[in-house]
Amino acid sequence: MISSPVFPKQSLACHSPSFSCYLIPSFTSRRIYAKALNSYVNRRTVAITTLVSLLAAKEAGFSHHSAIALDLRLTAPGQTIEEADDGIRRHAQLLLEVKPLLESESWTEAQKLLRKSSSNLKQDLYTIIQNKPGRERPQLRKLYSILFNNVSQLDFAARDKDADRAFQYYKSISVALEDILSRI
Repeated sequence: MISSPVFPKQSLACHSPSFSCYLIPSFTSRRIYAKALNSYVNRRTVAITTLVSLLAAKEAGFSHHSAIALDLRLTAPGQTIEEADDGIRRHAQLLLEVKPLLESESWTEAQKLLRKSSSNLKQDLYTIIQNKPGRERPQLRKLYSILFNNVSQLDFAARDKDADRAFQYYKSISVALEDILSRI
């Protein structure tokens, strides 16, 4: 005796299973996916190539006068120790001239002068430290670090318009400058 199925065929069609299965894509859908992938890679390659060529063209006509604000050099090429020594004295004096701006609470101007003079002073000091004998460098680097950490803190105090902190860091800067200049 042949048994009949438990569920008739019509009822199976109405009830879908509660699980999903993974369907393997057909050959046609694989080809469409590959074509889309290749076009994406081609578009990306074209976009990158275009961007690089535009940047190269821009660099060809680049003027150094337009990038005065973006000076990423740490040492000036060809700068002698004498030039750096003269620069240190001038830039140290400029750095100390921030005090009247702090007293008058001209915070923005103080920040501008502080950033300009400290940037130039940093270049000069680095050049001189690099030309010192190896045994003198660690102490000079420590003073260099102290000086410019205080410069950064003074910049933050000026940004926050905190006169007490600003004068505290100004005093630390003047002491560090005196110490560095006496050792150089």
